Amino acid sequence: MTALAANLSLSNHVALVTGSGRGLGRAIADRLAEFGAAVAIHDVSATAPAEFGEAKDLAEVAAQIGAARGVRTTAVTGDIASEGDVASFVERVEATLGPISILVNNAGGDIALRGGKPRPNTGMGIPLEDVRAIFDRNLIGTMVVCRAVVARMIERRRGSVVCVGSLAAHEGFTEGVAYAVAKAAVVHWARCLAKEVRPAGVRVNVVSPGPTKTARFLVTREVDAAMMDEGASPLIRYGNPREVADAVAFLASDNANFISGQVLRVDGGSQLSPA
Repeated sequence: MTALAANLSLSNHVALVTGSGRGLGRAIADRLAEFGAAVAIHDVSATAPAEFGEAKDLAEVAAQIGAARGVRTTAVTGDIASEGDVASFVERVEATLGPISILVNNAGGDIALRGGKPRPNTGMGIPLEDVRAIFDRNLIGTMVVCRAVVARMIERRRGSVVCVGSLAAHEGFTEGVAYAVAKAAVVHWARCLAKEVRPAGVRVNVVSPGPTKTARFLVTREVDAAMMDEGASPLIRYGNPREVADAVAFLASDNANFISGQVLRVDGGSQLSPA
């Protein structure tokens, strides 16, 4: 058992992880469940996990995590940028599992309005319809879900929110600009929200991963073979979803009960300035 596992328990928590039908979100949901949390698995559609062959559907993901970790789970769908959808699935989660005490805003992505990556994807060239779609998928969706869930946390004076940022939020880019700007806005939204809800004892933090080996990452981009080998260097490589999930679990837990408004980068130090 790792030191983290030995000292961290989420057995008295209910977690909602957006975009958790596959990839990084699934790894986060599974890790929270491993520590004992009841977990709501969410995605935009029931079939989203099948896109990169990670599961047949959302119900299968929830069943697999529940069986493997011995916790209660439920599966919910909806567009996080739709207030109606969010209100509906939040109500369903709390009716099924109980009051949400952990919210992980993981859903996002650099995805054009009609799917795939925007073309072109630069600041001057990206179609504005794709900019709006990316902002809905990342910033607006995060805000809508937070407004629905955190209002209840404030009433109960208990809760932890973790927003998933990105390396892209902290650097200038010429490709994927709208996504970088949206993630930077998510980071600052989390800081602002942390200050607003501090008097109620609700915590808000950010985990910003570097490039991480999810199924989607491996399928949708050209990877550096040298960065795939974890044995070559402990830090100069791509991250594993579980490493990001560990950071989320820590910040969500009572072990981090005096930490709020912070950004934890899980990137192997790749953003350190040259000496």
